[in-house]
Amino acid sequence: MRLAELSEHSGVSTATIKYYLREGLLQPGRRTSATQAEYDERHLRRLRLVRALIQIGKLPVAAAREVIAATEDESLDHHMRLGAATWALPQGPAAMEEDAAHQAASEAVAALLDRLGWDAEVALAEFAPAYRTLLASVAALNRLGYPCDVEHLLPYGRLAAELAVSDLDMVQKQPTPEGQIEAAVALTVLYEPVLLSLRRLAHAEESARRFAAKRA
Repeated sequence: MRLAELSEHSGVSTATIKYYLREGLLQPGRRTSATQAEYDERHLRRLRLVRALIQIGKLPVAAAREVIAATEDESLDHHMRLGAATWALPQGPAAMEEDAAHQAASEAVAALLDRLGWDAEVALAEFAPAYRTLLASVAALNRLGYPCDVEHLLPYGRLAAELAVSDLDMVQKQPTPEGQIEAAVALTVLYEPVLLSLRRLAHAEESARRFAAKRA
């Protein structure tokens, strides 16, 4: 398809597509002349990924480029490419004070991983920002006096394990390794707001059940 057709099918303006091409977010099309190129379904799929990263995930262009580069790094095995792509996404707070709350958080998270049977070496790796975010969040809960020991964290971990199975089932349905990597990124960006929204709706429902004034 020509650039105009790619724009029509993707819903992305031609000017934006040209910008993505200049920034390395979209692979060049097959040249048919000095001023024309042909694009295919790979370009359409990549455009959807880029839109998810920038418009839904709110990534800066430089961060989106880093994610794209990770998906294309064939020096990594498939597991590492999936991880590298999702780890490049924005993370939560990671700054931590080395205090009693931080020490308690380290112990609680280590015990949680053990109870869940998760590979601590994967979580503790320097390139696992989700671990640092979890540690910072649990430490903040400790400082504010909210319960966050292993027994309180365990239900969240078990639910996360179930969600991971569902997520990876969706990823694995993609027919190519590249499509699986792109799906892992897109689903992470798009499903995290779904998860947060459902949690808040569930809170509202449970709060109404417990605390709302009963109607006569």
